[in-house]
Amino acid sequence: QVQLVESGGGSVQAGGSLNVSCAVSGPGVTSCRWDIWWYRQAPGKERESVSFISYDGGTSWYENGVKGRFTASPDNAAKTMYLQMNSLTPEDTAMYYCKVAARGRTCSLHGSEYWGQGAQVTVAS
Repeated sequence: QVQLVESGGGSVQAGGSLNVSCAVSGPGVTSCRWDIWWYRQAPGKERESVSFISYDGGTSWYENGVKGRFTASPDNAAKTMYLQMNSLTPEDTAMYYCKVAARGRTCSLHGSEYWGQGAQVTVAS
């Protein structure tokens, strides 16, 4: 069974940095590359998308509020996806989730999507 396990996050003072990573594992993942979305959900708010990067890195998108501060990057060889977050503010406090979609002509999982379990990021003022 394919799994997407998140790690990282934590607590930091405003202006600090944190990162979150997602590692995909399971049968069939070796032959796949991955489209990656990062979402976040603050208490009492709806889940919102903050970043997208395509499997080949050719397309990327960041929500205006994080542009220039957050960087998403895949390590296809390690089957791990990273979200580096700099210059954090209390408004960035949320549970952060990754979602991936399998891509590739030889990828038996092509089109399948998987969610991470979430990682808490807390920024103190």
